[in-house]
Amino acid sequence: MAESDFPGWHGTTIIGVRKGGRVVVAGDGQVSLGQTVIKGTAKKVRRLSPGGYDVVCGFAGSTADAFTLLERLETKLEATPGQLARASVELAKDWRTDKYLQKLEAMLIVTDGKDLFVITGAGDVLEPENDIAAIGSGGNFALAAARGLYDHVDDAEQIARRAMDIASDICVYTNGKLTVEVIDG
Repeated sequence: MAESDFPGWHGTTIIGVRKGGRVVVAGDGQVSLGQTVIKGTAKKVRRLSPGGYDVVCGFAGSTADAFTLLERLETKLEATPGQLARASVELAKDWRTDKYLQKLEAMLIVTDGKDLFVITGAGDVLEPENDIAAIGSGGNFALAAARGLYDHVDDAEQIARRAMDIASDICVYTNGKLTVEVIDG
């Protein structure tokens, strides 16, 4: 089977919402190969604690690639304790310039409760506008839903959960089996 014939992995919706001194990162559990659901209970949101410093990460894209990036991020956080922005920039620089890392296909949402970033393989470390970040195949649906809810719902977790519900109703590559991590700022 030629690479162009391979149906490709699809899936994942990850959202990060910051409100009321808390940041919530939620992710669905579906992994699809073409039109087939391979797994419905994947855990795409993780808590890292290098040196007792809590960081919550959500990933979209290739799982093996994302795990590689999470390991690299953890190493960067150990080298720069308490400095998520610096660790994220260092990871993005490595990702963009290292020939091995350049091939990795994933995106990350990371937070320490104060900062909230999207990290991409293009060398981007983006702090989202409006305290909401979303990635993955259903990311735009979740982002739109969360922005619509933000001024009307006071709880970050309720916003994230409802936005994910809406995304899972629209995006066939997203399900309602959520992993949710909360971190205080």
